Amino acid sequence: MAQQLTAKEPTPEQIAEQQIYKQMGVTDKEFDLICGHLGRKPNYTEIGVFSVMWSEHCSYKNSKPVLRRFPVTGPRVLMGPGEGAGIVDIGDNQAVVFKIESHNHPSAIEPYQGAATGVGGIIRDIFSMGARPVALLNSLRFGRLENERVRYLFEHVVSGIAGYGNCIGIPTVAGEVMFDESYEGNPLVNAMCVGLIDHDKIQRGVAKGVGNPVFYVGPATGRDGIHGATFASEELTEESEAKRPAVQVGDPFMEKLVMEACLELIDTGIVLGIQDMGAAGLTCSSAEMAAKAGNGLELYLDEVPQREEGMTPYEMMLSESQERMLFVIEPQHEAQAREIFERWGILCAKVGKVTDDGRLRLFHKGEQVADMPVKPLVDECPIYNKPSQEPAYYAANAQIDTSAYGEVTDLTGALEKVLASPTVASKEWVYSQYDYMVRTSTAVRPGSDAAVVTVPGTRKALAMTTDCNGRYVYLDPEVGGRIAVAEAARNIVCSGAEPLAITDNLNFGNPEKPEVFWQIEKAVDGMAEACRVLDTPVIGGNVSLYNENAKGAIYPTPVVGMVGLIHDIDHITTQAFKTEGDVVILVGETKAELGGSELQYALYGRTEGRPPELELALEKKVLGAVLSAIQGGLVASAHDLSEGGLAAAAAESCISGGIGAALELSTDLRADHALFSETQSRILLSAKPDKAEALLEQLGAAGVACARIGTVGGSSLTINVNGQAGIAAPVTQLEKVWKDAIPCLMN
Repeated sequence: MAQQLTAKEPTPEQIAEQQIYKQMGVTDKEFDLICGHLGRKPNYTEIGVFSVMWSEHCSYKNSKPVLRRFPVTGPRVLMGPGEGAGIVDIGDNQAVVFKIESHNHPSAIEPYQGAATGVGGIIRDIFSMGARPVALLNSLRFGRLENERVRYLFEHVVSGIAGYGNCIGIPTVAGEVMFDESYEGNPLVNAMCVGLIDHDKIQRGVAKGVGNPVFYVGPATGRDGIHGATFASEELTEESEAKRPAVQVGDPFMEKLVMEACLELIDTGIVLGIQDMGAAGLTCSSAEMAAKAGNGLELYLDEVPQREEGMTPYEMMLSESQERMLFVIEPQHEAQAREIFERWGILCAKVGKVTDDGRLRLFHKGEQVADMPVKPLVDECPIYNKPSQEPAYYAANAQIDTSAYGEVTDLTGALEKVLASPTVASKEWVYSQYDYMVRTSTAVRPGSDAAVVTVPGTRKALAMTTDCNGRYVYLDPEVGGRIAVAEAARNIVCSGAEPLAITDNLNFGNPEKPEVFWQIEKAVDGMAEACRVLDTPVIGGNVSLYNENAKGAIYPTPVVGMVGLIHDIDHITTQAFKTEGDVVILVGETKAELGGSELQYALYGRTEGRPPELELALEKKVLGAVLSAIQGGLVASAHDLSEGGLAAAAAESCISGGIGAALELSTDLRADHALFSETQSRILLSAKPDKAEALLEQLGAAGVACARIGTVGGSSLTINVNGQAGIAAPVTQLEKVWKDAIPCLMN
């Protein structure tokens, strides 16, 4: 086979003898497998292509055995894992499309572009399915804001998210931010996009029809992002800064044009297959499209638009230049497709054709420079069942009794410390930088339990959220995994929506460490169980491993992105207390559970013990009863009790509504436990006085514990416990503490 090599590229013999493949993350055993698939030693381009396709980021070779534990089907699921994004039916021939993905490593070394291109990539996943993106969300983790480098990363990640989303005109409507030393040096930047589609417009990334042309769409290819997938499949080290070129540069204005042109092309009905060039660029999109169709592809690399001179086949195949797509049509539709892209001012080049030989063949300067079987590239990557071992810290934490901490006597002061904790504090500093009202369909803005976006032309709406408490998952991965799904469902229900399905972003440390792999297994077991019980199948997601810093792995953080359906916009509910005299009702029973709580962290600087327990059957009962009450018009406000417990939830409902509340608790618990415990399956409701009794009766009839605990009104929040004064503070004072916390740390 003739090979087009540059002076800089080693020969196949040098690749083998000098073990150059190891620099690309390929092991000795994997190299031998590649040689077996090819029947010879690979050249430089071929080993580059195999290395990215067999990286954890593209192949899930370490996580696939665990991912198979997720439930992925359901009566509403139209498309599950395996395509650019999952799709769920919402009735009336409409569906919601959504997906979450990470850009952690790029954001650690180049935060603005790392975050911006993460947003751009997830948007392409949605419109490549044929859907119109309608909302963006994110889930972010950083170290402590007292650290100057952390402040730099936080500021520029938020700017990158805002810069891309605002320019492309898709509202960023929701998200979450958590701060903990665990994430220092390795922030987590997870981006989620939600889109709407009609059933007959759904696309797949397949290269169908032997002889059909393959088209490249978008800006020219450069040398940015080469080996980005490999970079995301290794630990960050001091040398990672030298890999800054692996971080791509995004252009949201270009993506807007590409998106509109692609959606117009899809509307014509002539597209046979379309996929974005995300991780591993042209390599991944071409190989996956061929594999899913059971076909092969020929690519003519001289036809690939290039913005730099002298690009090699290796560079063109591995570049992760942004805003690029690949699509397949029949030959007779070429002129129609070209006209659309010319009108939008977008490059559209015929770069290949579909073949029937099951091989990916690359041609450059008149010669064949690579010849690889597609199936081994995509479907036959080695799968590893990593050793798993319970960490010593897990057993040690079982011996810690968090209820034995000395009783907190200054309860108002404790509430202010919790509200001032950056994890609980107002995120207005973040979301004020986002355009969350563009397209005018945002019904509930950032700051409530979940964001709500209306479905045009209907009375339906979509509620959406991202959730995960990494401290819980660290203390008990299985329970923490359950809670991540349950809390997301609770937030969706508190917004008046029926939970539909989830997309997940599994952020963990190095899977080659048995203690980390144990965390992965247990967390997925917990999440999968919760998804089954709550009827929220996993329709797609992302795995981000090797998230470590000098002190070790980050807290295991399996982020859950969930979407729910509001059947009628009259059911839209927010957390804000509404009207003087409304009755406040606490749903659920409170236990003394401070392990992994915000009180534990804010007052004692610790994360220890065990997280709150979660009984999934009870959770399902609570969610069903509360949603039924909301749909029956009995609920004025609803707020999930999570970080900070009842005290923080009541304060947030007062602050959101600009009104006070007087609450009275009767309990066997200590006052600090009653106020700050983070017991699960609890929701704070308010109801108009004439509906309160009916609400209590309906909840009781459903077998759900509930109690009238006070009324809305006045200008202060007061909470007495067993007749004794507990918390008393003007709402304006609590609001100032809550709102000023992050801006003060950032200045």
